[in-house]
Amino acid sequence: MIAIITGSGLYEIEGLMVKEDLIVDTPFGSPSGAVRKCTYKGHEVLFLPRHGIDHSIPPHKVNYRGNIRALKDLGVERIISISAVGGISREMPPGSFVLADQIIDMTRSRANTFFEGDDVVHVDFTEPYCEDMRRRIIKGSDSIDIRLTGSGTYVAVEGPRLETAAEIEMYRMAGADIVGMTAMPEAVLAREAEICYSGIYIVTNYAAGIKDGRLTTDEVVENMRRSSEKIKEFIGLLVPLLDTERACSCNSALKSARL
Repeated sequence: MIAIITGSGLYEIEGLMVKEDLIVDTPFGSPSGAVRKCTYKGHEVLFLPRHGIDHSIPPHKVNYRGNIRALKDLGVERIISISAVGGISREMPPGSFVLADQIIDMTRSRANTFFEGDDVVHVDFTEPYCEDMRRRIIKGSDSIDIRLTGSGTYVAVEGPRLETAAEIEMYRMAGADIVGMTAMPEAVLAREAEICYSGIYIVTNYAAGIKDGRLTTDEVVENMRRSSEKIKEFIGLLVPLLDTERACSCNSALKSARL
């Protein structure tokens, strides 16, 4: 089963027929809201806005463990994560879609593992995103008019404040292409849950210091709104491509991770 987790400015997807709102509780607390059980062209899909349906949960307060555990308990095998990001690389201007393949984690106060007891686990995170999903998504992008960059490095920051120009320059020198607040610990928790995970990021603005002027949340929401139709069309193409048997190692991520 596929789950779609969405971020700022995307709270519903046209074509998803809601069958049921699932109220799920987990050992790590409740997820961001009811998980919507939907169908799309005959495929079953779960839908979860990570900030809540009314966008009341800031990025540093999202219950990432609750979200991922709830999806795991519901039988999810693949997650498509969609988020707004700031562009650091000038080759990824506002309006671009980026399919990241690497992460730099600069978060610092978030619960970032399911394993906090006597079970010592060091999950491999060399490739933080599912490579099989990435190949399939790149293939799916061929039939839609979007500007998709098939690789890139996402730097995950704590938030909720936006970054300083000096921080963005440091991240640029470290090799980051885009900046956001939600990929971590979401991606690593998906790996610990042995769920395939892919991040599709929409550049809504240049990051601090890349262009002159102040950064505003209005700019983020407006640019996500402008991209929403292409996002929905893209998701519609991806669901049938991804609702197949897995051909990767994500489902055995814990096999050699325990001490």
